[in-house]
Amino acid sequence: MSTQLLVEALARNPQFVVVEAPPSETEILALVKRDHPEVVLVSAKLGQSGQGTFELVRNIRSQPPAPRVIVLLDHSEPKVVVQAFRAGAHGIFCRTEPFQLLSKCIECVHDGQVWANSTELHYLLEALAQPGAANFQHLAQSPLSARESDVVRCVAEGLTNREIAQRLKLTEHTVKNYLFRIFDKLGVSSRVEVVLFAFGNGETRTVAPQNGRRAAAATASRKQGTVAAAAGQAAGQKNGS
Repeated sequence: MSTQLLVEALARNPQFVVVEAPPSETEILALVKRDHPEVVLVSAKLGQSGQGTFELVRNIRSQPPAPRVIVLLDHSEPKVVVQAFRAGAHGIFCRTEPFQLLSKCIECVHDGQVWANSTELHYLLEALAQPGAANFQHLAQSPLSARESDVVRCVAEGLTNREIAQRLKLTEHTVKNYLFRIFDKLGVSSRVEVVLFAFGNGETRTVAPQNGRRAAAATASRKQGTVAAAAGQAAGQKNGS
């Protein structure tokens, strides 16, 4: 599906002001700097090879005020999903999903939520379970104490409360108390959210199930004036198909 068709389809939603972006990475960044879109859609296969897509996502996220980015995929492959979130994406949308969900995806991401299905979140959690997969340097600048940071590292590795207690030489009750304090300080309410915090270089993302399949996270945000910039070859289905 071409970028132009995607733009035309999304423009039918009265909540969106849609800007079509050129396929050049340099021109896309220039558009972001000029128009300050609130949400940017970018194909994981931007250009011929797609190798620079995730670097582009990082560059887009570095532009103030940082836009939220949705990466459009042909297939939800584990490596690509993890790369997208590592680069700073707030949402993943695959062409195998019904096109009607894309507008909902944009709205959720605009509202500060994370958009990924349960399989994609599983890929993310599996990657985090690998030793050394997460970068924990940001924990030093977080509101967490040194011991609470230790607990976060253990949670990111997928350890249970009992395993955390054994590793840190604590009681399970003490681990639970640490987790309550961590939840309170980070403004989250589940272990998955703690993992996303560990993975997201210090950005807290609250996760809640949606439609039995989606994971999303709500924080306060504006609900009007969303601008979606579609870049590269879109990976959605044709409108009406």
